[in-house]
Amino acid sequence: MTDKGTKKKLTVVGGGSAAPAAAAKEARVFTPTPESKSKAGRLRLFAILSWVLAIGLEIAAILLLLKPPVNTVWLIVLIGADLIFAVIGSLLWKKANRFDPASRKNKLKFFVQNQLGLIIAIIAFLPLVILVFTNKDLSGKQKGVVGAVAIVALVIAGLMGTDFNPPSQEEYAAETSRVEQLTGANSVFWTKSGTRYHLYSDCYHINTSKTEEIFQGTVAQARELKNITELCKTCEQRAAKEKESDPDKSLPDPENNLP
Repeated sequence: MTDKGTKKKLTVVGGGSAAPAAAAKEARVFTPTPESKSKAGRLRLFAILSWVLAIGLEIAAILLLLKPPVNTVWLIVLIGADLIFAVIGSLLWKKANRFDPASRKNKLKFFVQNQLGLIIAIIAFLPLVILVFTNKDLSGKQKGVVGAVAIVALVIAGLMGTDFNPPSQEEYAAETSRVEQLTGANSVFWTKSGTRYHLYSDCYHINTSKTEEIFQGTVAQARELKNITELCKTCEQRAAKEKESDPDKSLPDPENNLP
C-alpha cells in the first residue's frame, strides 16, 4: 500500500496498536504484547539450546585436552565451534530482550537478563583458557597457539554477548510517551537501513531515491525489529512546532490512511 504523505511503499507492521493520547496519560508502564512475549520466549529457548551446545563443545575440548597426546587441530576446531554457538545464542538472547525487556527497578535481574551472553561466554571459555596454560602435557608452542585461539574466542564471545545499550521497560515507556505527546498516537515510521524512527511518512530523511519501502508501527516495534532507539530530530521539531501553533490540533490518525 502507499501512504498519502509519501509515494513510497508503506508496510504496516502487525502485532501492535497505536494507543490514543488518552491511554498514554493513564499508562506509563510498558507491557509487551502477547505476540512479543511469545516471540521472546521462542528466541530465548533457541538461545539456551545454542548455549548448551557451546558448553557441551567446551566440555569435549577439555576432555580432549586431558587425554595426551593432545590433537591441536581438533582442539582448535572444538573451540571454533564453541564460539559459533556461543555467539548465536547471544544474538538470539539480545533480540529476545528487545521483544520483552526487563525493568531497571530490579538491578540484579536487569543486569543478568541483559548481560547473560557475557556470563555464558566466560563460562564457555575461561575454564578452557586456564586449563590450556596449566596443562603439563602441552608444549610451549601448543600452549601459545591454542591459548591464543581460546583467548580470542573468549574476547569475541564476550563482546558479542555484551549488550552495550540494553533495552528497558522504562525506556520503552518514555519513548512511547514522547511520541504520543507529540502526535496523539503510538505510531512511527522507519526504513530497513534507518537508524531513527520518524513521526511523518513524508519526512525527507526517509523519502530519498534510495528508499523503496517505509515501515509503520509502534515505538516498541521499531526497537524490536530494527533496534532503532532514536527519534528523528527533524520530525520532533516539526511536531513540536505544529503543536505549539495549534495545541488542539493533532496529526491525522495513521489508521485513516489504511485502505
